[in-house]
Amino acid sequence: MQTVVGVRFKRAGKIYYFSPGKLDIKLNDNVIVETARGIEFGTAVIGPREVPDSDVVLPLKEVQRIATDADRAKVEDNLRRRDEAFGICEEKIAAHGLPMKLVDVEYTFDVNKIIFYFTADGRIDFRELVKDLAAIFRTRIELRQIGVRDEAKLMGGIGCCGRPLCCHSFLGEFEPVSIRMAKEQNLSLNPTKISGICGRLMCCLKYENHCYCGNKKQRKKIKPPAQGSKVITAEGEGKVINLNMQRRSATILLDDRKTIVASWEDIIEKDGADMI
Repeated sequence: MQTVVGVRFKRAGKIYYFSPGKLDIKLNDNVIVETARGIEFGTAVIGPREVPDSDVVLPLKEVQRIATDADRAKVEDNLRRRDEAFGICEEKIAAHGLPMKLVDVEYTFDVNKIIFYFTADGRIDFRELVKDLAAIFRTRIELRQIGVRDEAKLMGGIGCCGRPLCCHSFLGEFEPVSIRMAKEQNLSLNPTKISGICGRLMCCLKYENHCYCGNKKQRKKIKPPAQGSKVITAEGEGKVINLNMQRRSATILLDDRKTIVASWEDIIEKDGADMI
């Protein structure tokens, strides 16, 4: 077992484990750590706890120190400099006539590197742009091309639900989302209904997908009837035309053309096998 703290460097960013060492680190403390990118400023979003060795990448780096007011002031200064760098980079992109859209600029805490995030339809030859930026800022320059989902995560926005985007608010990493999830949930397959502002399938399709999966053994051992199957109810025989997984009910079209809603427990398969 390893004693770790979980550190996040961006809002809704991935959480990385570090050893607290002899420091008394509490939840939401700002800390200074060493990463592959250099010295970084982060926030302890997971307090000290023990995790299995298999959950960490060894050797585990230690937190260097708890951040001071001077460190926080430096972060604020880097944010102001970022805005200036954004404008300069946009000017240089226009001067070189490059078909790319600048999305965000990030200074590392020690100002050892500046990272420019951009989107583009294809590959971009930005070697001359990098030379110009390096001559202006006198530090290491990295241009990183990102996809539309990463752009939405960086920029933020309001989803069709009226709330801030999940990816910008709390999702540390994107999870795979497929059109099959929308089919399982009986949602309209209209792309405008199931796509987020990034143009990809909405991340929230994943949240309740486990409720709709075919294997229901863990759901109180009650199996839902199949869509379109013939069943027997207290009001007669009919056909299942819709399922509600949350309410554990089925909409049934009876042979006399009447429509009813019945719980799974009250339905019997036409061949005589009870649903339970």
